[in-house]
Amino acid sequence: MTIKVVCYGVRENEEPFFNKLNKYGFDLTLVEDLLTHDNIDTAKGMDAVLLRGNCVADRINIGKMRSFGVKYVFTRTVGYNHIDLQAAADYDMYVARVPSYSPNAIAELALTLAMSLLRHTAYTTVKTANKDFTVDSVMFSKEIRNCKVGIIGTGKIGLTEAKLFKGLGAEVLGYDVYQSEEAKQTVTFMELDDLLKESDIVSLHVPYFPGKNDKMVNDEFIAKMKDGAIFINTARGELQDNEAILKALRTHKLAGFATDVFANEKEIFFQQFNDGKKLDSTVQALVDLYPRVLITPHIGSNTDEALTNMIETSFENLHDTITKGSTTNVVELPEKSQAVS
Repeated sequence: MTIKVVCYGVRENEEPFFNKLNKYGFDLTLVEDLLTHDNIDTAKGMDAVLLRGNCVADRINIGKMRSFGVKYVFTRTVGYNHIDLQAAADYDMYVARVPSYSPNAIAELALTLAMSLLRHTAYTTVKTANKDFTVDSVMFSKEIRNCKVGIIGTGKIGLTEAKLFKGLGAEVLGYDVYQSEEAKQTVTFMELDDLLKESDIVSLHVPYFPGKNDKMVNDEFIAKMKDGAIFINTARGELQDNEAILKALRTHKLAGFATDVFANEKEIFFQQFNDGKKLDSTVQALVDLYPRVLITPHIGSNTDEALTNMIETSFENLHDTITKGSTTNVVELPEKSQAVS
């Protein structure tokens, strides 16, 4: 029996990876668009759906999936807050995720953004693109080996970034509730307030816990930072208070800010704002501060290695579930809340 799988959010450059890595011979339907209420009919006749972040897998869509015969709702992401787990339980869906992928993908982006702000490369190349080859005082910078870099969250991604910065000669500071012995070989652990006070660059790599660390990077957090520091967030947009960051940039408490994420980013990323369509006013104000503010549209995992990891793990999840009845990457669902016909 051939298993039919519809995969959403598959960019053109990703299609060869899906086909090449399909060693189990799944019947794949690759859809470039993210899953929405408008294109849910593309799941008709499928056994499984494979989502990416910002796909709409709410109760409405999951109910329709069940009516279409879908049994498996998988995501090729670490996070799964785009899936209504209660609805999945109520409709007897099996949910699985990708627990990890290349940490270098995110770490390299964070380092690239930090170095671009430190060396003012975006500012400089904008000038030269406009045929202005003069050198001004803004282009002056410290060398990274004369900087302290604070890594908040020293798991796989944070530690990878720490090693990259250490390789460039920086002194790397770290904060984490769990201080691994491996991380101690690279970073000097200290209390968060001390790290913020000393770091020229602060890079965030902590998970988001709804209701617990929302907007942890707020006025109080920034006030503890070194004057003129650079802040980088490639973790989750919900961790940052955009208005607080904007205020700190305008007063030059922060010299620069870079982010690959925003809260409610499906309202921002993967679309164009023109013909009168307007951005959130705070996000627009941040955009207007380019090149002191660098924004990338959640491309941290958009690398060959990370993509390969995500697809391979997703296909293994499906194969194991079908052949063995389960996968180690299953997402635990709550108990049923209602009977569903």
